[in-house]
This record gives sequence, C-alpha cells and structure tokens, in this order.
Amino acid sequence: MLKGYEERREALKEQGVSVIAASVDDESKTSEVAAELGFPVAWGVSREDGEKIGAWWEPVRNCMQPSEFVLRKNGKVLFSNYSNSPVGRMDPEETLVLIKYLNKKRGK
Repeated sequence: MLKGYEERREALKEQGVSVIAASVDDESKTSEVAAELGFPVAWGVSREDGEKIGAWWEPVRNCMQPSEFVLRKNGKVLFSNYSNSPVGRMDPEETLVLIKYLNKKRGK
C-alpha cells in the first residue's frame, strides 16, 4: 500500500499533499519497508502514540489496527479510514482522485 503512495507522491505533492506514515514495527523492520519510499515513516508507534493520533487500538489482540488520515493544513481531519485488517485500507489512486476533486471543488 505504501508503494502506491510513493508512486503517486509527485501527483499528491502537486495537490498540496505530503505523505507521512507510521508503524508499530521496530526500526529495523520499518527501515526495510521505508528504504524504497521518498516520504518519512516513523517506527515504534506505541498504544499511547496511537491514542494521541486517534488510531484504533484492537483490545483482543492488543495491537493497533490500520488507521489512515488525510489532514487539512490546520491539522484537522478531512477524512479518515479504519480497518481491522489490510482489507479496506485507503486506495492510493482513489485517495488522489478524491483530493483532486476536493481541490477542484474549492477552487485550488
């Protein structure tokens, strides 16, 4: 999924969007994933960190679930997505299409 955002990073940038990712994985594993990406990927996200950003913590397995946010420049959430597995995450192309639509609608 992150690769899809990397492939569209320039198009997103043209729309005024920066991509930032975060992972609960350790530094070594996250570095492997982030090596091919041109945007920052934080590692070692804790439950407390997840709560601060509004992520969904799944209590049965005691882990953070995929939580995705598109933020306005003022930091407020424009739209978000929560899932309890890799299924249902924000599709990078659909996200780009929606951002282009919203920018066009607001006259960017």
